[in-house]
Amino acid sequence: MNSVGWRRKFHAVGPGILFAGAAIGVSHLVQATRAGAGYGFDLLWAVVLVLIFKYPFFQYSHRYTVATGESLLQGYRRLGVWALALFMGVVLVSSFITMAAVTVVTAGLAGALLGLDMSLTVLCLILLMVTMAMLVVGHYRLLDGVMKIMVLVLGVLTLTAVGIAAVHGPAVEPDFVHPSVWSVGGLTFLLALMGWMPAPLDIGAWSSLWILEKHKDDQTPPTMAQALLDFNLGYAATVVLAFAFISFGALVMFGTGTEFSPSGLAFAGQLVEMYTSTLGNWSRWMIALVAFITMFSTTITVLDGYSRTLAAGSGLLFRSSGKPDRRTTYFFMALLVILAVAIIGFFMGGMRALVDVATVLAFLTAPLVAVLNFKVVRADNMPPAQRPGRFMSLLSWAGIVFLAGFSVVWIWIRWLA
Repeated sequence: MNSVGWRRKFHAVGPGILFAGAAIGVSHLVQATRAGAGYGFDLLWAVVLVLIFKYPFFQYSHRYTVATGESLLQGYRRLGVWALALFMGVVLVSSFITMAAVTVVTAGLAGALLGLDMSLTVLCLILLMVTMAMLVVGHYRLLDGVMKIMVLVLGVLTLTAVGIAAVHGPAVEPDFVHPSVWSVGGLTFLLALMGWMPAPLDIGAWSSLWILEKHKDDQTPPTMAQALLDFNLGYAATVVLAFAFISFGALVMFGTGTEFSPSGLAFAGQLVEMYTSTLGNWSRWMIALVAFITMFSTTITVLDGYSRTLAAGSGLLFRSSGKPDRRTTYFFMALLVILAVAIIGFFMGGMRALVDVATVLAFLTAPLVAVLNFKVVRADNMPPAQRPGRFMSLLSWAGIVFLAGFSVVWIWIRWLA
């Protein structure tokens, strides 16, 4: 393929990278690192399974939007008001908690990186105000450009750091006994890990809206091949870095007897110190930069994605308009900032509990979102040639059974047993 052909093929790349930026955050830096630190490589099987079984439902957001020219939210509305209302209920419940969980980790890392001595709540407010200002001033173009750079830098630095940790060797003590995951606490963490690995299923709606925003002025829409290339590049990044962050925890912290603090600020400092004490003080800048870029990329995409989704969803429910106008988007952006800071102030010092609530909630609602996405790509308005083939359909059914099955098991152990 000539250079013009490659440029045309990669023109659609953007929403998939934004998806990667949104996904590679708490699920990777916090949950995957905790999985490696607490269980070594014992939970790698769970990460592999959830990455496989969630794949079709994330891909369907790209597939549906490119095939129909509509957002995923409009697809839900076509199924019925009930479908859109259910999805928006999930978004409404999870958005503020998720925004708070993401922000508290990012602010803690910023405080640790810059040596700031101030209240975590104040630091979170400053961070969110800066993020909101970037989105209001730069709009989608700034988001698209910044995220491509951040994800590239993040990937290079993370893989470099993992390579150094692997050369250094595992830090596990010889007499350390592996903990069992098959307990109430272990299964709760397992669901929390899978709930946000690589991301909650509801962020598929963000990708759909980002595709429409990126190509709103294009005379020719992207082809299905271009859209799937964009998505697969982003998804591959989430897979590679999921394994990288599990390796981080397994190689550097597993078996040392050290546990992460539930405080966001303390966790951030502990994370950086954990790696520098093992790899050497020279690596402090690299580890701190990796951690901060990981979380800041997530903060900016989460704020943008939820604001767009709430604006578009409310428009479809109450005004029959699926295009989020900027005024409504900015209203929800400001509301997210206010409520996220309020939640952070209430949960001061309880970062780990906040993250676990958000991630378990994401897993318990995943089967509902999976079913909605599967129904949308098989609806009457979907061109038959663009619908999922036999393999993707079988994988979708297996994914729904997997997500629903684990949710039922957890509910039984947690509340009924």
